[in-house]
Amino acid sequence: MAVELPQVTLSLKDVRDTARIGRRLGEIALQGDVILLHGDLGAGKTTLTQSIAAGLDVPEDQYVTSPSFALLHEYPGRIPLYHMDCYRLSGEDDVEGAGLIDYIGGPALTVIEWPDRLGGLAPEDRLDIDISNTGPTARTLILRPHGSSWEARVVQQFT
Repeated sequence: MAVELPQVTLSLKDVRDTARIGRRLGEIALQGDVILLHGDLGAGKTTLTQSIAAGLDVPEDQYVTSPSFALLHEYPGRIPLYHMDCYRLSGEDDVEGAGLIDYIGGPALTVIEWPDRLGGLAPEDRLDIDISNTGPTARTLILRPHGSSWEARVVQQFT
């Protein structure tokens, strides 16, 4: 029997709302946490990651950009931020071959764009966030926590 996971749906009207939610995610993040960002091109995955970085106290001179070509960017903060983009990878073998698996769940918060490329390498304990455009600046976020730690934090902070 499948267990129904809790989920929280957030309607964001503009970039300020996105920044507020991202910052809060960064503030509640713990070492070893993993956030998987799902969404189409232009949905706002990197924008959300920039706000998560602000919540982690990543210095303002460390501008968070999409690691589409580099695959991984590291940023210092309250805890380090590992920002991955798996868009250019074709699957688990590419993820392992690039050495990215060594960063997932490590001594940082790992935020991964295009996590479908992870396949079975996605950690059990994680926060999945589905991002969709609902207007020129509006977004809908669906937060799906996996694991008791993320579940408790999501329920406490976003419901």
